[in-house]
Amino acid sequence: MIFKAMRCRDRNHKLVGFLLGAFLFTAPAAFVLWQNTHLTVLWDLSYILENATRISLGQFPYRDFPFPYAPLTFVIQAAIIKLLGRAVFHHYVYAAVTAGLGSLLTWRILLRVLAAGRLPARLTAFLLCLPLVFLGISGIFPHPFYDSDCTLFVLFCAWLLLRLESAEFPAMATFSCGTLLAVPLFIKQNTGLAFLVSTAVCVVWLGLRRRRAVLLLAGAATGVAVALAIIQGTVGLRNYLHWTIEFAASRRLPGLATMLGVYRDSALLWPALALAAGLAVFLVPRTRPNAALRWIGAALLTLPFLAALAALYFQDNDSDRVEALLRLWPVLLVASLVLALWQLRRGATVIRLLPLILLGGIHGAFLSQQLWGSTYALWPMLMILLASILTALDDESAAVPLTAFTVFACVALVVTGGYYALSHERLDYVNLEGDTLVRSNLPALRGLGMRGNWLPDFEELVAYSEREIPRGDAILEIPGEDLFYFTTGRTPQFPVILMDNTVNPYSAMQLAELADRRNVRWIIVKRELQLQEQPLAFRPQLLALLSHNFELEESLNNYDVYRRKE
Repeated sequence: MIFKAMRCRDRNHKLVGFLLGAFLFTAPAAFVLWQNTHLTVLWDLSYILENATRISLGQFPYRDFPFPYAPLTFVIQAAIIKLLGRAVFHHYVYAAVTAGLGSLLTWRILLRVLAAGRLPARLTAFLLCLPLVFLGISGIFPHPFYDSDCTLFVLFCAWLLLRLESAEFPAMATFSCGTLLAVPLFIKQNTGLAFLVSTAVCVVWLGLRRRRAVLLLAGAATGVAVALAIIQGTVGLRNYLHWTIEFAASRRLPGLATMLGVYRDSALLWPALALAAGLAVFLVPRTRPNAALRWIGAALLTLPFLAALAALYFQDNDSDRVEALLRLWPVLLVASLVLALWQLRRGATVIRLLPLILLGGIHGAFLSQQLWGSTYALWPMLMILLASILTALDDESAAVPLTAFTVFACVALVVTGGYYALSHERLDYVNLEGDTLVRSNLPALRGLGMRGNWLPDFEELVAYSEREIPRGDAILEIPGEDLFYFTTGRTPQFPVILMDNTVNPYSAMQLAELADRRNVRWIIVKRELQLQEQPLAFRPQLLALLSHNFELEESLNNYDVYRRKE
């Protein structure tokens, strides 16, 4: 009878776990798919898919065209094009599936992080994952992107590290996991490098206690060496390092003052004080636990989340409302760092070192666009850091107050995170306005929808090019914002297809000379961009230089088409 009851309880336990996991996978995936039905950021989506199209046609980045990003996201999208054909919906499904996997991996990590404490692990993990329905790796920006891919693989590596520790670091599995630690470096170089370095430092620390953990370093070194050997054999290591390190750093790397500015905002003072006071209530040693003080501490911890929630009502514009939510990041990052170091006094384990590993990756991501621009795919890492804070505060009299705090934080993050995602404030650099939602009729763009006249105008250009421009003629797009090559299946013959300061290494004179050397026959100039700012600063000078050899052939609704003079 007892064994029968235990088996029944185990079955129920597994069923509940399956249902929770299914929800945490399905809900973020469905939200990303829905986001993609009405939201399109032309510049970023085009940069991914246009370059993936080039790769699928046999062109090599770094060697055949300038390319300041790590390759794996583009190679994955190129493989989708190669295997399934040119259809934007395939890439939307990829973004949705990876969003679901990111949420699922976060949940599994949280269960392990919380398992050793007194908090109800399953409930707490579920509550911390609920905001990821909106704040998952692809919730804010729903298209396939390297930030999202990199976060997904970092989460995968973190989950593997926790599993290795519970299995006492079996040799072959440990070495294999180490090789996978190198993968994020080739998805997004700044995040991946910071993650790899912080992991290596923590593994050395851990290896002083568990020698087999050092096999992770051997695996990581092997993974990096194999990847570099492949790069050398395909595009040349010198080319790769020039574009992804030298050129990328010269165009995007911020100064130290800019990086530290994340923590110097005067508006952070009172949330930091409230959080510090709440932590102190839990951490100050006492001879006898005081339940009332624990509730006061939990109330103090809720204040920064309450401020983010209140901003939705009291602030007048979307930017200020979202800013109140993003202010949670600096205070929680500092708190998780302090508590992680404090926890290490009990000895180094993967669970205790995990916050330090994730903090390294997060600050590596900040090298791109600091707090405002970089956090959109990093929210799962923040949820793990929040769980590490909870485990550091956990004791026999703190479980109920901390659970109440978790419920409040979950509600605040679901509401404010939902507002963040649905207001599209992170995407304020593009024009998303329009009276009607337009969907594309082109086979390659079926499933793509956006407001405004961008799609009808682009379809007019595609029809004109198919009718008037021979498929073998070289075309120069200025500045480039559309899925032109992905849609038409033409082969790009000019090295730069989207022009802004971060990806275009050429001056106006150099571009004009390249147009002559590459025998460019046609120039397509987009007059009004979805981007709110002009990405090509010297556009007038470039058009003036090109006007000597080109003449206006046709003026469409939003495009001027120039043909080389005979």
